[in-house]
Amino acid sequence: MGKSTACLIGAIVILWCCITHVMSDASDHRYSKGDSVPFYANKVGPFHNPSETYRYFDLPFCSPANVEEKKEDLGEVLNGDRLVVAPYKLDFQIDKEPESICKKRLSIKEVAQFRHAVLKDYFYQMYYDDLPIWGFLGKFDSEDKDEPTGVTVHLFTHVHFEILYNKDRIIDVFIRNDPRAVVDLTENREVDVNFIYSAKWIETDTPFEKRLEKYSQTSSLSHNLEIHWFSVINSCVTVLLLTGFLAIILMRVLKNDFVKFTPDEEAVDDQEESGWKYIHGDVFRYPRFKSLFAAALGTGTQLFTLAIFIFMLALVGVFYPYNRGSLFTALVVIYALTSGIAGYYAASFYYMIEGKNWVKILVLTGSLFSGPLFFTFCFLNTVALAYNTTAALPFGTIVVIFLIWTLVTSPLLVLGGIAGKNSQSGFQAPCRTNKYPREIPQLPWYRTTLSQMAMAGFLPFSAIYIELYYIFASVWGHQIYTIYSILFIVFLILLIVTAFVTVALTYFQLATEDHEWWWRSFLCGGSTGLFIYGYCLYYYYERSDMSGFMQTSFFFGYMACICYGFFLMLGTVGFRAALIFVRHIYHSIKCE
Repeated sequence: MGKSTACLIGAIVILWCCITHVMSDASDHRYSKGDSVPFYANKVGPFHNPSETYRYFDLPFCSPANVEEKKEDLGEVLNGDRLVVAPYKLDFQIDKEPESICKKRLSIKEVAQFRHAVLKDYFYQMYYDDLPIWGFLGKFDSEDKDEPTGVTVHLFTHVHFEILYNKDRIIDVFIRNDPRAVVDLTENREVDVNFIYSAKWIETDTPFEKRLEKYSQTSSLSHNLEIHWFSVINSCVTVLLLTGFLAIILMRVLKNDFVKFTPDEEAVDDQEESGWKYIHGDVFRYPRFKSLFAAALGTGTQLFTLAIFIFMLALVGVFYPYNRGSLFTALVVIYALTSGIAGYYAASFYYMIEGKNWVKILVLTGSLFSGPLFFTFCFLNTVALAYNTTAALPFGTIVVIFLIWTLVTSPLLVLGGIAGKNSQSGFQAPCRTNKYPREIPQLPWYRTTLSQMAMAGFLPFSAIYIELYYIFASVWGHQIYTIYSILFIVFLILLIVTAFVTVALTYFQLATEDHEWWWRSFLCGGSTGLFIYGYCLYYYYERSDMSGFMQTSFFFGYMACICYGFFLMLGTVGFRAALIFVRHIYHSIKCE
């Protein structure tokens, strides 16, 4: 127990160090007039395809002889950021009159590259003093951009920067494109172009502490808040209805328990209706595929712990807008450090239900989620390499992730498994299990596993679907989500609704003398993940403008992994709730 506590304290210390490192990444530079300000160009890509981004100088901009790259951390690389020193020189408080970066003659191939980029709504992203800047490459004057005939394409050649400052700090930066300084790229011919930039410094009284507020204002607008709170109220109403429903069920159970002591005929009739009592000798019979079941519970517990830690970091302000890669860094680090939780819970439950092969259970636990994620990553990274996008991870980053998995995740998984194996806690079933299983009566179609999963997943999904749109628009779009408090409330409601629905369906299953509730409760609890994936189809085709093989494969590939993670996490929540309920009701009867 002492070693386990020491490991836990060590993991918390490491996690806190990572948190402070991430929080310290915020730029807090002070400048004097004429000081050089860090300015990086990041990436370019289609506005509607957030995963399909390319290096800034993949397009034929004016590039220096030696492109200087910024050293990036793990989260930035996972986020697809590839920062290089921008070709602009904007010193602090120094206005810049229109100045030429370079003059060049675009070849026919380069003209075709820029024309394709403009027609696909390419935008570029830069960072000036860690403040994000966006701009479009050009414009076209036809609504049907997929039909090249009759489309006039223009490339912007003059970029104007407006920079707001307060004393010795930079507060904000805007970018403007001069609509008159354009080059016609409609025809396939060589074009002479002069890339120009200018800058204007404007003093403001906005304090430095509020310079990131504008990026989160879209989430906090009054009409958006009303929608978010409507979502919360809708979810709370669902919880109240389910609570009342469960209260009625529990009252009926308790009534039947009292009735069994009353010898009159009416009481006997009521007792015969409660078929769950007749299967007390089978209800705690261990499930089939014990290794897989225990591994699923261990992995689900780890993912639940991961979600709680992520919410804690979000609520204390770690994931402020455009803190590059902080979320990905936190996900990798916390997932690695919580692998011991998966090993402990999987092994302890496995031995609790009389499992023997602890090596098998650890291999299953370690690969149940990370295995599908690994194969999905291999396929999608190959696609990204074929498209030469920044979403393709460099070999060095892959080696770092492999070392984290080898030196941190796997050892902690084994240590947790050993601790769980040695915990030696019995299952403590309130009823003795019969030697031979009781035959399950034939059930109507609406009591089958698939039907129950459909009912179990619909209610929790209905409690979160409004909030899902904003999450998708943030992850797979360009909206900013910062109302983590409301998101945490919705997450808690999701857990409560999942638990209540699973308990209710487990009671109805036992009432029909169907004692195979272990896997059913897990599948019913996790079925919300399937509904979320169904929402992915709706969002992709109806609410977004994403297109192309790469973006489609990234969206559905990684969302499949995320929904699978929700399936394991919510399945664990559903089973744990059902187990508590089943233990409670069978404690209340006399088992022979």
